[in-house]
Amino acid sequence: MPVPYIQACTNGRLHDAREASVSPLNRGFLYGDAIYEVWRTYHGVIFAWEEHWRRLEQSAAALHFALPLTGDEARREVARTVAAYRQAAGAAEDYYIRLQITRGGGPIGLDVALADRADYVMFVQPNKAHPAETLRKGLQLSLATTLRRNPADTLNPAWKTGNYLNNILCLREARSRGADEVVILNQAGEVTEAAVSNIAFVRDGEVVTPPLSAGILGGITRELLLEKVAGAAGIPAREATILPGDFAGLTECFLLSTTKDLTPVAAIDGHRFKVAEESVTARLKAAFADYTRSYAGEHPELRLG
Repeated sequence: MPVPYIQACTNGRLHDAREASVSPLNRGFLYGDAIYEVWRTYHGVIFAWEEHWRRLEQSAAALHFALPLTGDEARREVARTVAAYRQAAGAAEDYYIRLQITRGGGPIGLDVALADRADYVMFVQPNKAHPAETLRKGLQLSLATTLRRNPADTLNPAWKTGNYLNNILCLREARSRGADEVVILNQAGEVTEAAVSNIAFVRDGEVVTPPLSAGILGGITRELLLEKVAGAAGIPAREATILPGDFAGLTECFLLSTTKDLTPVAAIDGHRFKVAEESVTARLKAAFADYTRSYAGEHPELRLG
């Protein structure tokens, strides 16, 4: 399948992402010794810039390496890379922006002292929304049964690293059963999250989502939902431990992610959930859209020319 045009910026050099730009000795390639963040735009504005940058700094600190860019420098590189994308491929309605940072290259070996300097690669492409039919029908999910979420005292899922093998293999299992996404359990058998999204449910009109202590990524969309969006919509929301046995008492389910915001879920294996225009999920999705419009108006400094 041909790869659509993706604009890249490697250590400040703009180029087609299909062009090789880092050494085969790069530790991100050899060992997954890397971190990353993804932003998207709404209404021409980079959304939740500070929240994502803060999480990137936390991931870098957890892996004990220094970022090669300041926040202001990174924003300037985003503007350059988006401008280059527009020149090469034309304007998009909204953009997907990914910043991948590795510890660098050097001689082969696990010792971090072998790394020379941190490298970064930035990618820009159109942000791909779900088709309207997917939002109308909802996603089909399936529980992973062969693998569990890696515990926080091993490779902590709260760190947004370049190592996604656990998620990849869990998603492969769910896809082999025809599902769109996976639901991953932790070692205690509790629901954690999907492969690339946080997950939430509705019970008696209240939103419940697994706590960070279950072993999940602290998603920015999840954070905004809990702290700002749900309250503004008049919908209670809280963290709660969720077991697969609880599904029968949950009326709705949805995924939360930066690139897709809120996406309704129709089923997890044999458990069906409500997907409808008058649902709590639909109200929250509309409230999140209102929040993004307000955010864009309040942050002209994040507008891409």
